[in-house]
Amino acid sequence: MARLAMIIDTKLCVGCQDCVAACKTENNVPLGFTRDWITYETIGKYPDLNMEIRSERCNHCEDAPCVTCCPSGASQIAEHLGGIVWVDHDLCTGCKACMASCPYDARFIHPDGYASKCTFCMQRVVENQLPACVSVCPTNCMYFGDLENPNSEVSLLLKERKYHTLKPEAGTGPQIYYLT
Repeated sequence: MARLAMIIDTKLCVGCQDCVAACKTENNVPLGFTRDWITYETIGKYPDLNMEIRSERCNHCEDAPCVTCCPSGASQIAEHLGGIVWVDHDLCTGCKACMASCPYDARFIHPDGYASKCTFCMQRVVENQLPACVSVCPTNCMYFGDLENPNSEVSLLLKERKYHTLKPEAGTGPQIYYLT
């Protein structure tokens, strides 16, 4: 069974926001909302400081609290699509329980009343295409693939490079990795 993951190389990301624009366009994200965003973080102690630029989104957690807390069953894990966490808009009541449980603040309530978030562009994944954000990145700092395949680019990168995840203490098993 596949386990899809995304890797962002923080040494290559320049914060251009092309990934954000591609996501908004591909997924018809309403004005004023976003499924992904750029974060700038200064790491270290003076005078040894480094800035990390990250493209952030839903972390498609293995143990997704948004799924387990959803009272209507709208938040789901698509195991047949490599563990993509998604929302069935027809089942979502807009109660915001998923928003409260997400340690990554990765959801918003769509103006039509349902929770929305990154889906790794499921509509593209089923067609064997890369998520829109990955396909447009001008610095090629984003990678997407199957962690279960030991020869995939994402598996090899995690073997070769130092990386971290966001909020590992939350115990969610995030599937977004940041190369350092």
